[in-house]
Amino acid sequence: MTMCLRRASPALSVAALVVLAGCSADAETQVAAGHSHAGGGMVSMAVGDGTQVSEVGYSLDGLQVREKPDGIGEVRFRIDDFDGDPVTDYVEELTKELHLYVVNDDLTVFRHLHPTRADDGTWTAPFDVPDAGGYRVVTEFVAVDDGGNGDHVVLGRPLALPPGDPGDLLAEDHVVDVTVSQAPTAGPNGLLRLVVRDAAGNPVELGTYLGSYSHVTGFHTETGAMVHLHPLDAPDVTEDGSELTFHADIAEPGDYRLFVQVRVDGFLHTVPVELTVAPAPDSA
Repeated sequence: MTMCLRRASPALSVAALVVLAGCSADAETQVAAGHSHAGGGMVSMAVGDGTQVSEVGYSLDGLQVREKPDGIGEVRFRIDDFDGDPVTDYVEELTKELHLYVVNDDLTVFRHLHPTRADDGTWTAPFDVPDAGGYRVVTEFVAVDDGGNGDHVVLGRPLALPPGDPGDLLAEDHVVDVTVSQAPTAGPNGLLRLVVRDAAGNPVELGTYLGSYSHVTGFHTETGAMVHLHPLDAPDVTEDGSELTFHADIAEPGDYRLFVQVRVDGFLHTVPVELTVAPAPDSA
């Protein structure tokens, strides 16, 4: 699911924090908006930025969080169509039917989850967060419409979480460092380049995660609008680091907090990166 939503700019070079989570590697897959899929139809360009509950006839409904006996929370929701019926037919993108993001209002907690869908269209996923307070749940999916085409949609809904057992913060680990080598300007033709290094400043060998060499999920610090980017190709490895290039169709300038997910030595690293996106030159 290549999705290039919203905002871009000349960027800051940034230091990184890291969290580790073990995962198995996936085969590389690159997917572009507007591509054909196995059913023969076309997938539309992404609609929505995660700030709206409904877009183009689809709604994020039935959102609730329940406590489980083991102390880990469970989030439940549906994607309903224009008639109010749960959607059960999806196009698998980047190895999943639906990607779920949970982020707090301060952009200091981030979860990228892959829920399980029941036959009735209800999605569930276990998750934990470290603090009570205001969060946003964002879903990204490609639903199959009546014509057999794919509707690529991003929906979001606020969520107030009560106190519970603490989860894990994004903890500083000094294993992987990510910096911005080129920031895009706002508009449809921007390029973002990120350089990944180890703690000693050396290039790293990147594996794939969910079919891509990196997943970048970013949020505008004022509006909460989401951007989701994937690299155009394999990393360019030089003595300066492993550089990834992203097509960035970002509509509005501003400050963003990116959560860069890369796999190094079999572990998934989630690295927060600050990015300032400038207006397009002709709009300055």
